[in-house]
Amino acid sequence: MTATTTDTSPAYTPAAESLHAVLDAGEQPQRPSALSASLTFGWRAMLKIKHVPEQLFDVTAFPIMMTLMFTYLFGGALAGSTTQYLQFLLPGILVMSVVMITMYTGLGVNIDIEKGVFDRFRTLPIWRPAALVGALLGDVFRYSTASAVILSVGLILGFRPAGGVGGVLAGIGLLLVFSFAFSWIWTMFGLLLRTEKSVMSVSMMVLFPLTFLSSVFVDPATMPGWLQVFVNVNPVTILSDAVRGLMMGAPDGSDITWTFIASGALLAVFGTLTMRLYNRK
Repeated sequence: MTATTTDTSPAYTPAAESLHAVLDAGEQPQRPSALSASLTFGWRAMLKIKHVPEQLFDVTAFPIMMTLMFTYLFGGALAGSTTQYLQFLLPGILVMSVVMITMYTGLGVNIDIEKGVFDRFRTLPIWRPAALVGALLGDVFRYSTASAVILSVGLILGFRPAGGVGGVLAGIGLLLVFSFAFSWIWTMFGLLLRTEKSVMSVSMMVLFPLTFLSSVFVDPATMPGWLQVFVNVNPVTILSDAVRGLMMGAPDGSDITWTFIASGALLAVFGTLTMRLYNRK
């Protein structure tokens, strides 16, 4: 049998100069600005759409279906002509479709949390709200796509905006501002609730009364008095009237002002609540 030898040489200890040379190889990169970080996360949201294009189904097929269905279902009964009713309906359908798809912001946040993605983002040396703001900026592309699809279908069916190109662009711009602020509600629920299904259930419970009990389909003056009390203060009604006025060449300054006020209030309240939940998550 051969005897085993034991190595009694001291363990190697790297010198401080060697460690410093490895860890401090060069100048540290600057911390990205809030805008740069937010745009990067916005691009991340766009890449998700690129790799899973089925996500655009709700901003393409759904708006087309809604426009065709309500135009030909209610047009003859309410206005005597589908073309005439379309002039009133299309701005409202535009608002309804875009507002309803804002809930997917909360769903996306909830899915990222469940997968642990946001835990990784929180360890990065970036502006803390950048991940959430970037996700919302990415969704603005979805809102713009839905608006373009609905408007294109409406023009084919006979919609003729008296406000011209400027009025249409102003109406869509106002809708995008409100939708960005409104999306913070679902971002909060995405952080607060445990599952994706819970976020969707709560979203639909809020969205259905807001969108259907509004001026999207009919003039509130035709409704019972007790119902008008809610409909007239409904932010979706105010937004629909503002967008409709801009597109038809008769902008209402009061509706536009109140839409901006509602957007600012939503952003201030739910943006603050979202960040508190995000910091404590």
